[in-house]
Amino acid sequence: MKTSSSIIVYASLVGAAFGFVIPQARDSSSNSTTYNETQILQLALTLEHLESAFFSGALTAFNDTDFTDDGLPVWARGRFSEIASQEQSHVQLLTSTLGSNAVQACNYSFPYTSPASFAALAQVLSGVGVSAYAGGAQYLTTKQYITNAAAILSTEARHAAWIAGPVNKGNPWSGPYDTPLTVGSAYSLGAQFITSCPSSNQLSVNAFPSLTLSNTTLGQPSSVTAGNNVTVEGQYVAFFSGLNTTFVQVSNGQVVIPSDSMGTSYAVLTNSNGTATDDTITAGVAVLQFPYGSGGDLETNGRMEMAEAMM
Repeated sequence: MKTSSSIIVYASLVGAAFGFVIPQARDSSSNSTTYNETQILQLALTLEHLESAFFSGALTAFNDTDFTDDGLPVWARGRFSEIASQEQSHVQLLTSTLGSNAVQACNYSFPYTSPASFAALAQVLSGVGVSAYAGGAQYLTTKQYITNAAAILSTEARHAAWIAGPVNKGNPWSGPYDTPLTVGSAYSLGAQFITSCPSSNQLSVNAFPSLTLSNTTLGQPSSVTAGNNVTVEGQYVAFFSGLNTTFVQVSNGQVVIPSDSMGTSYAVLTNSNGTATDDTITAGVAVLQFPYGSGGDLETNGRMEMAEAMM
């Protein structure tokens, strides 16, 4: 049974500073947990099964009129249909590649209730897919696997940019680099939507305990602001953004969301200062969105698009 650690965002305490912040480049060599190619491809197939079910399920639930009545562009559903077909193609390629080691589709539960809420969650899941491939690339050595993964990754990034930009009228990218996630972090973000799997699916990775964010000032678990003071149970919070990780020490039960947070960031609890790997992460993963304008100006309030315990 999962346990839950809490981060509570206080929207009124902007710019306060507790502890210290250590920005540093992501160093994959510090990750003592290693995975072989089969395990990485199995994780990729697990997430592709999930995405395929997510997109195809929403298209079954909502017709063209539902999409337009909910304020989405008239062409949106057709493009989502293309994405659903492409995700199924990814499933077929990875299944063929893994052969007898291929994992099967699971049963899922997704929390969307309308085309608009589906599109919002689609933005998050597409971003997670990009980050999963970016993080898993270091474990691939077979040339054909690397080529196939790169071809899928670039397509997933196009999906994510289209959904975030033209559909949701947001930022199509967070900066010059996408954010690699550890294998455990990527799986944790997908696992929250899985209700059961065939017993033959034997993955070598487990989901982390939940990380919960809630806004005590506004009464809604949706608004966060860069520079905000937050309370947290743990030793350090690691914020992943692009190729950098910012470690914030917990002092008197409080940390600060990095003031330069922009676009999509991921947050985890870790018991090590300067290391956030599958060996040191103790809870996660929260997905934080910090919208910014076309001039690069950060908007006042960000959004917590998804935290594992809140689904």
